[in-house]
Amino acid sequence: MTTSPAIRLYRPEDRAALDDICVRTAHNGQDSRPHYTDPAVFTAAFAAPYVHLEPDLAFVLDDGRGQAVGYVLGTADTPRFAERFRTEWLPLVADRHPAPPQPPRTPDEVIAGLLHRPERMVLPELAAYPAHLHIDLLPAYQGRGHGRRLMRTLLAALRDRGAPAVHLAMATANVPARAFYDRMGFHELDVADPGAATFLGRTTGELDRL
Repeated sequence: MTTSPAIRLYRPEDRAALDDICVRTAHNGQDSRPHYTDPAVFTAAFAAPYVHLEPDLAFVLDDGRGQAVGYVLGTADTPRFAERFRTEWLPLVADRHPAPPQPPRTPDEVIAGLLHRPERMVLPELAAYPAHLHIDLLPAYQGRGHGRRLMRTLLAALRDRGAPAVHLAMATANVPARAFYDRMGFHELDVADPGAATFLGRTTGELDRL
């Protein structure tokens, strides 16, 4: 009997799969392993803290056999999340991923620098978009409507938490991701000195249009 992929709430036993998905999609949407010495730094910065601090806003795409093959993670209150990231999360991972020298010398150190600066998440230009999210799917599950369903699920949960709007930061080089976010109703947000990132936002309402 074949079971279709389904969205469900994250469970602690999904952690290894979540880490794998993050690593395999972290380099501009591609596998980060050929480019980083310890690509687990991506998980420490962009995936694991969300399931640790906000497990009720973490949803996975289950392949129908219990294996997570995609996820969407987020927070309804970015300033509060950044504070908790520093006080509750960073002490758990700082030994494995120490603060790098400035300027960073390697790709790994660039990401470690982001890990050690959670305050980077709090930008005045994003104040009207207090929630933020990360979404990733393994390549075999992309382009099949699963990302749309994951996005709807999290947007509804954020709306229920009272967040009127949400933002995300994406690698500008990840052109397919931008096309997906455009279809999801996101628009570009003006941020001073965004570097290699593009910031996008949308309301958490009007989900019937997704």
